[in-house]
Amino acid sequence: MDKRPLSLVKLRHVPRQFSWVDQRLVREHYIDRLSHEACTLYLFLVTVADAQGLSYYAERTLAERLSMSLTQLRQARQALITHTLLAYQHPLYQVLALTDPNRQGTAEPEASDDPVDLQAVFKQIWEVLS
Repeated sequence: MDKRPLSLVKLRHVPRQFSWVDQRLVREHYIDRLSHEACTLYLFLVTVADAQGLSYYAERTLAERLSMSLTQLRQARQALITHTLLAYQHPLYQVLALTDPNRQGTAEPEASDDPVDLQAVFKQIWEVLS
């Protein structure tokens, strides 16, 4: 089959902001393990996140925008956290990179519920980006 764009006028280009969804979500069956609510939340967060995957949205705002109850939103968020697609520390969401199958032997840092100094985190991010 000859594969070519159907509409050159509306051909997508990689935008300056980070917002494209990784195709491995489908190819590696992440999406098959998630509820519709979790997929909806993930798509919204990927769309609004900055280049580091970060965004701030209040629970009530997200629930309203996504037509979910707070309980559904919290369950969707927890599912994304469980599948290592999302990190969350009120009020900050971070969409995480999908696990690289070539790095499966690499130890991940242990998760912690300890408070995090966000100013120090952003300072470290700024230093890496500079």
